[in-house]
Formats: sequence, C-alpha cells, structure tokens
Amino acid sequence: MAALGNPELNRIVAAAQTPLWDVTTGEGNTIMATRDSGVDGMPYVVIIGRSGRGYRASLYMPGDDITVEGDVIGEVAGNPREIGRQIRALLEDADLSSN
Repeated sequence: MAALGNPELNRIVAAAQTPLWDVTTGEGNTIMATRDSGVDGMPYVVIIGRSGRGYRASLYMPGDDITVEGDVIGEVAGNPREIGRQIRALLEDADLSSN
C-alpha cells in the first residue's frame, strides 16, 4: 500500500487496489503496479505518471527497460477516487499476451 507522501497519490493507490496487481506509489510522484509473470524477478509492470490534467498508464512486459517509454494502455482523469477506479479497470483489462 502507499506510504506517507503525496496524499492525492495515496488516495489513488487505495482506490486502484486489485487482487491481481500490487499497486504502490513509485519514484517521482508516479504509481507503479506489478504482477507476477511466472518468471522470477521479471514481473509485468505498469507505470502511471502525470500527463496534462490526468495520468497516463504505460505497460512493460517482463524484461522490458522501464526507464524508457512503454506501451501506453490508457489515460485517466478525474478526482483521486475516480482515477484509482479507472486505473484498476486498465490493470484488469491489460493485454498481457506477448506480441
């Protein structure tokens, strides 16, 4: 769960919780969600960062370099609770099949 820090991010993280993903605050006012891929040390990762008036979610497949831009899977906006719910929906609907 979220640690002390940005109260808005903490509210978003709380609303985004899902059994399949571990959702936490990340570095630099981002939100990071990870999910086991079945390969030790190589999870699926979604990083959600500020973009305009909302947030943009980028998906990284196991082994991807998360320091570069990932595949954008959606953008969300609204109040913190609504943003969290939208993030939860993006995570639950994310296509994790390798292309």
